Amino acid sequence: MPRELLKIADLEAWYGESHILHGVQLNVREGEVVTLLGRNGAGRTTTLRAIMGLIGSRSGSIVIDGVETVRLAPHRIARVGIGVGYCPEERGIFSSLSAEENLLLPPRLNRDQAMEVEEIYAMFPNLRERAGSPGTRLSGGEQQMLAVARVLRAGARLLLLDEISEGLAPVIVQKLGDVIRTLKAKGYTVVLVEQNFRFAAPLADRFYVMEHGRMVTEFAQSELASHMGMLQDFLGV
Repeated sequence: MPRELLKIADLEAWYGESHILHGVQLNVREGEVVTLLGRNGAGRTTTLRAIMGLIGSRSGSIVIDGVETVRLAPHRIARVGIGVGYCPEERGIFSSLSAEENLLLPPRLNRDQAMEVEEIYAMFPNLRERAGSPGTRLSGGEQQMLAVARVLRAGARLLLLDEISEGLAPVIVQKLGDVIRTLKAKGYTVVLVEQNFRFAAPLADRFYVMEHGRMVTEFAQSELASHMGMLQDFLGV
């Protein structure tokens, strides 16, 4: 049984006075792809932000690679254990930098496990072709590839990916799915927040369903078919 890489217990989170997460429980084993499902506003993105410490306040327990992180600052959380990389929905591409400068910008979390530029370009050939282009001149799909590639360049092995398929052409979505499969084969661990159920369903080893800031249920890929009725009620899939 692979070791437990992320364990969340009794997680509460607030934006100002707004209480968003209510006793969230979640665990992820090394090498897994785990998908958080739920409607918009269910608390999935807030869960990722809480893991990284990017939220007003939080309580409970978040253990990453054996280290309690709920009191740590975001820059320290990123460097815990095998390294934690967060790819937010808004991507954060710098318009004044070229695609390659954006790629090289973040500091290395762990030089021994960071992907080299050539390895990244082999995974994302579009980025090699657009290396000298200003970051915001890239297409939406190319910007999303760059956002994921930047996390890999930094050396994180636990990846938190938020809505990476949103608004992208089907061919790009398929490419991102192939990338996640490749990363899983290399031993990366992925927590995926996705509204696109058809994209997320074949990738995940396990699923969590959230509603109103709480975990409603959790099930394995092998149980997906038997949970489709419930997912129809919660997600409209």
